[in-house]
Amino acid sequence: MKKLLLSFLAVIFMTALAFAKVNLNTANVNELVKLNGIGKTKAQAIVDYRKDHPFKKVEDLLNVKGIGPKILEKNKDNLCVGSDC
Repeated sequence: MKKLLLSFLAVIFMTALAFAKVNLNTANVNELVKLNGIGKTKAQAIVDYRKDHPFKKVEDLLNVKGIGPKILEKNKDNLCVGSDC
């Protein structure tokens, strides 16, 4: 019974991690590439962009070269900035 309970708790914990929002102002390249349509090049572009232009809202992601409305729409529910995180 203990093994079953521990397994169940592990699944819940891993599920929670899978659905954690990605903070555009703090995420590293490895975290960003887990998003839909974001490869290493676009992830690095996000990191480079925010050095001079911290994100104030998720929609600011559209200012990053190579990121369009389709990519934003696919990921919008998994992204956050500031106090939204």
